Amino acid sequence: MKYRELKRCNNIKVSEIALGCEGFMKKSKEEYKVMIDKAIELGINFIDMYISNPDFRDNLGYALKGRRDKFVLQGHIGSVWENGQYLRTRDIKKTDTAFKDQLKRLGTDYIDIGMIHYVDGLSDFEEVFDGDFIKYCLELKGKGIIKGIGMSSHNPIAAKKAVETGYIDVLMFSVNAAYDMQPPDEDVEQLWNPENYKNQLINIDKDRQELYELCERENVSVDVMKAFGGGDMLNAKLSPFGVAFNEYQCIEYCLTRPAVVSVMAGCKSIEEIEKAVSYFNVSSEEKDYSAVLSKMEKFKFFGNCMYCGHCAPCTVGINIADVNKYLNLSVAQGKIPETAADHYKLLKHHAGECIECGRCEKNCPFGVSIIEKMKEANKLFGY
Repeated sequence: MKYRELKRCNNIKVSEIALGCEGFMKKSKEEYKVMIDKAIELGINFIDMYISNPDFRDNLGYALKGRRDKFVLQGHIGSVWENGQYLRTRDIKKTDTAFKDQLKRLGTDYIDIGMIHYVDGLSDFEEVFDGDFIKYCLELKGKGIIKGIGMSSHNPIAAKKAVETGYIDVLMFSVNAAYDMQPPDEDVEQLWNPENYKNQLINIDKDRQELYELCERENVSVDVMKAFGGGDMLNAKLSPFGVAFNEYQCIEYCLTRPAVVSVMAGCKSIEEIEKAVSYFNVSSEEKDYSAVLSKMEKFKFFGNCMYCGHCAPCTVGINIADVNKYLNLSVAQGKIPETAADHYKLLKHHAGECIECGRCEKNCPFGVSIIEKMKEANKLFGY
């Protein structure tokens, strides 16, 4: 297992493969315990808990008993259970009751990430951030009941506005190659609407790319939901692209996006948990999402660095994907952000060392003018 830091949450380290909670439903408390045992064995330490079902919370609390400190828990604020069903609310009284119920059933006095449950609409954004809801979250953080404030979203416009408030430490966002081509929409259903994939799409949507880069600059950590598109990305008949990816390609795609720290895998069995974690043991060829993206005719990723690393190895050892990432962050900002400057400085080799051999451009499946990118980075950073 590998780990990345939640930089705005005292650098808490979370596993790159984490557990979403969908896979736990309809299982006994003993089955919960077995799954948590397996998670610990494989090094998974990060769990998302958007479901407000009291049985889920009771059973997870049972499975975590005596080992709460081994996990980073992401609990949702505004996810409630009424009349036997899940609801989202902005009512503070209902929110507080549900949050306290979550603590009690889990057997803990704190949640690591208090995740504002989900904000896609701009009117909802205003209700949350201009009213009592964000004040409630800040109060929880001030008391140490949550260590960081998060927000879940499927809309890059709403997500960007939230990050820009300065309150958000962690963003839970829907990420995969198909969704990344779609323009922003307040209706999450549009992400998997087949009608939206009938016409040719080109490159990552500008707002989504800007969101990832903004999070990277502001040290806002992104944990990923919908990495497999609910399983559709793994099935050629169901995939929006009409071609299938494997689990490893989906995970690799997500983990190479700026700011992403972890992929929430909705595993339903021990076998699925083991399959997700086997990502770390498979070959680079099995993880190579460019092998799929570069061969699609209708959907084009071209001319922009996808951070896939396919350009490697560089003749002089430059990590081209990282150089391009810090270059893109700086160009988007209009100046060199301190974080980009620091990370660029730490690279073992820099753009100024490029000998223009062209080897990388022959390897790049997306037609990126890498030599020009290295010249641009050299000019911008000064070496």
